Amino acid sequence: MIQRLLRARDGATAIEYSMIASLIAILLVSALTGIGVTLDSFFVAVTAGFSGATP
Repeated sequence: MIQRLLRARDGATAIEYSMIASLIAILLVSALTGIGVTLDSFFVAVTAGFSGATP
């Protein structure tokens, strides 16, 4: 029974999948943060453009 546990590879596969998922999550967060900063700058510029307009 102990030798069977030592030969089992299911845990290693689960760890590999969790590492891949965490890497993808980190990449998504960093990409979306960059997009958020760009969109924020865009909307600030649009707001500034409207504040100078007269109704």
